[in-house]
Amino acid sequence: MVIPELVRPVEILLVEDNPGDVRLTMEALKESKVINRLTVVKDGVEALAFLRRQGPYAQAPRPHLVLLDLNLPKKDGREVLAEIKADEDLKRIPVVILTTSQDEQDVFKSYHLHANCYITKPVDLEQFITVVKSIEDFWLGIVVLPKNGNQVRRET
Repeated sequence: MVIPELVRPVEILLVEDNPGDVRLTMEALKESKVINRLTVVKDGVEALAFLRRQGPYAQAPRPHLVLLDLNLPKKDGREVLAEIKADEDLKRIPVVILTTSQDEQDVFKSYHLHANCYITKPVDLEQFITVVKSIEDFWLGIVVLPKNGNQVRRET
């Protein structure tokens, strides 16, 4: 059965190893006005396998948006971002850096690697939920994202 484009959920990939931040993000998105499906992976290797549809992720949906922490096990978020933006099939997926790092070098490097935006996670619970809802309002409510799975054909 084909689901009409208007009611298809927005696919979000959250790359986050902190269970508390995962839970808060899920709670904030649960109250969303936009139907969304959140997939969570806990490290950079798993994130790239999901995005490339490798191994257990062979049938994974193509996310419309990636929320990426920088400080991850196995492969950090900077490496993941670099690989996403260097990959012809993945580079158009918007990547929002959502991290605790306020280091100016991390901000600079993330934008240099073509992050779509950089957001520092607040420590306060209420502010964290507000930030996630702001991401949702902007990226899922205002921004026009490429349709899931559609790829632009390159001229040869």
